[in-house]
Amino acid sequence: MPLYIVERNYAEQLDVTPDVAKFVGEVNADAEVRWLYSFLSADRRKTYCVYESPNPEALREAAKNAGLPADAIVELSGKVLPEGVVTEIESAVQ
Repeated sequence: MPLYIVERNYAEQLDVTPDVAKFVGEVNADAEVRWLYSFLSADRRKTYCVYESPNPEALREAAKNAGLPADAIVELSGKVLPEGVVTEIESAVQ
């Protein structure tokens, strides 16, 4: 399944609780997307979330249903290692 980065911008500092994470996971499952993990900015007002999803539309649907922003969605095709090696992404397991 393709991998995506979803950039989210928040007006307030983000406070994620286990209940919020569980809710987001349930909404994502309904849209057939899987949240793998997120990076949080130092000011806690922006996240960069890594997802598996069949397409960007499913990510937008999940974000809308969870009441979350989805300011930018970028499909990932590969990764670049510090040695300068580029590899294709085949699954989230890598």
